[in-house]
Amino acid sequence: MTLLLGVDTGGTYTDAVLIRDETHVIATAKSLTTRADLALGIGAVVRDVLAKAQVSAKDISLASLSTTLATNALVEGQGGRVGLIYIGFDARDLEVQGLKDALKGDPVIVITGGHDHSGSEVALLDEAGLRDWLAQDQGVSAFAVAAQFATRNPAHEQRASEMVSDITGRPVSASHHLSSKLNGPKRALTAVLNARLIGLTHKLIGRAEDILQDIGITAPLMVVRGDGALISSSMAKERPIETILSGPAASIVGARWMTGLDHALVSDIGGTTTDIALLRDGRPEIDPAGAQVGPYRTMVEAVAMRTTGLGGDSEVHFISHGLQGGVSLGPKRVLPISLIAHEAPEVVLTALDRQLRAVMPGEYDGQFLRAVAGVDAGGLTARDLAVFERIGQGTHAMDQVLMARVDALSVQRLVSRGLVQLSGVTPSDASHVLGLLDVWNCDAAATALKLFGRRRTGSGDPLSVDPAAMAQIILDQLTAQTSLALLTVAFGEEQDPYHGAPADLASHELLHRGLSRMLGLVKIEAGLNVDVIGLGASAATYYPAVGRKLQCKVTLPEHAAVANAIGAVVGRITMRRSGTVTAPAEGVYRVHFIDGPKDFISEDVALQALEEWLSAAAMADAQESGSENIQVSANREIKRARTEARDVFIEATIFVEASGRPRVSH
Repeated sequence: MTLLLGVDTGGTYTDAVLIRDETHVIATAKSLTTRADLALGIGAVVRDVLAKAQVSAKDISLASLSTTLATNALVEGQGGRVGLIYIGFDARDLEVQGLKDALKGDPVIVITGGHDHSGSEVALLDEAGLRDWLAQDQGVSAFAVAAQFATRNPAHEQRASEMVSDITGRPVSASHHLSSKLNGPKRALTAVLNARLIGLTHKLIGRAEDILQDIGITAPLMVVRGDGALISSSMAKERPIETILSGPAASIVGARWMTGLDHALVSDIGGTTTDIALLRDGRPEIDPAGAQVGPYRTMVEAVAMRTTGLGGDSEVHFISHGLQGGVSLGPKRVLPISLIAHEAPEVVLTALDRQLRAVMPGEYDGQFLRAVAGVDAGGLTARDLAVFERIGQGTHAMDQVLMARVDALSVQRLVSRGLVQLSGVTPSDASHVLGLLDVWNCDAAATALKLFGRRRTGSGDPLSVDPAAMAQIILDQLTAQTSLALLTVAFGEEQDPYHGAPADLASHELLHRGLSRMLGLVKIEAGLNVDVIGLGASAATYYPAVGRKLQCKVTLPEHAAVANAIGAVVGRITMRRSGTVTAPAEGVYRVHFIDGPKDFISEDVALQALEEWLSAAAMADAQESGSENIQVSANREIKRARTEARDVFIEATIFVEASGRPRVSH
């Protein structure tokens, strides 16, 4: 019998699952994510799931982790200070692909060197200039190296990386290790982000490994990559950028394993976001443009995922314009009132009752603040620091913290820095009021919704005088925004696309009349013509209404609440390599190997040599990550031009994939 342990660290919860013989879930567990130290939450949930299953830690054959750390760090602007070594480019290229913004003022040196499209050296590498720059203390935790056409000849990146290691001893991220595609500035951006994440990822994975060993688990630890495949923990430490979108990718793998569906939209609702992707022919679609996280478009292969700021803990906003008014949700996450009241009932309930007794509704009714322990508060302005000290260590009603209107701006900055958590009305609170959830403080949720409903619409009437009616308004809005997000993805993935932007098509009046089965002089009917797999702890609460609205089948797997943790451990190790053959002159076929280009006089021999080298490299990568029973496949894309009644070879790219299940310990 083999026992597999999957763990997922989400924005709100850390989940764990135990699977026997790769076929049966035998236990699951959830615990609130410990943001100050993610590894503490991992340890707690692993101990819990082992206790529930009544199995020994030493019986675990394989452990695997999916994590939002890299994604959240990039979105929130976290990570170490990095130095960029930019070889063979014009300094003006730093403005391209958002590279300058990603550097955020970190040091950069632009030096001569680089190669051309055929892999020939354009200029000598300025080793003296680089040596002098590295000898100075740049105050960075890691370096990124990007050279012009390094994917055609990485010699200068390799030499610069050697110099970084010899002179500074710091980690170095070379762009040709992260992507084999052209577009130097975009590769440089990917290398910078990777370097920025190295310290954070080393700390998380290292701490996770230590905690698992303390528990008694000696099995190897795998990490989920952004395309849903597994990699070894050592590789994840070197290439943390590849773990962006790790959690969403794991959810798709988990959805496929739980349902057996080959064709469906997978929609995973968490506390902060809803992640939607298309499962086609049993595999997730890969974003051809590279993974985008926040403002950054990288060269990392990842699932084609649309992330919407919509979750069970999304902030509810009041819409005052219009006679009827209404609400909108997200994109920011706040602590549900029911949760903060569960943790600090006396403070929260007293404040809510005080606000309810007021004759007129207050601007900050039903909003609370509390500090986050363990976060560095350095660099605050005097005003922000004063507000932060006023909040202190307890939980406070917002209206009692703000001494002046400008203090609200300080609160926003403190929240964005991660120093303070904001609590307010959320869909989770609405679910408590309607009896769909009963895990935190229902009374506080009802009072908060009663306060929220007192706000006046354009007609001068309150939005809702009944907490249950107010709760239904919020959940109806969640259904509407979820449906809109699903329709947008569906239009965007159509193989025979419609004219117009997917978001515009998804919100078109004719479509929504069709979804409502409008029968006037013109009969319009519409529906989503693909199944939806609903994932997440709250999917069973929210998604049946989505299925009714979109006239489609919604599948809610038994273990939908821990789909990410399941996907983390049932996936395959998949290593991809690609390479290029160019034709610098007639009858010359240049293969761009990792150690430099090599010329052949035969097209077939050149292609075969590259395919054999890529296959061996991909096989070695898979073996290094602990894979067994590896299968290798290759695909060739050859470009030719027709001239003077004959085909002329222009360029060829070979893609190789090595895939197998992780080796388990017994």
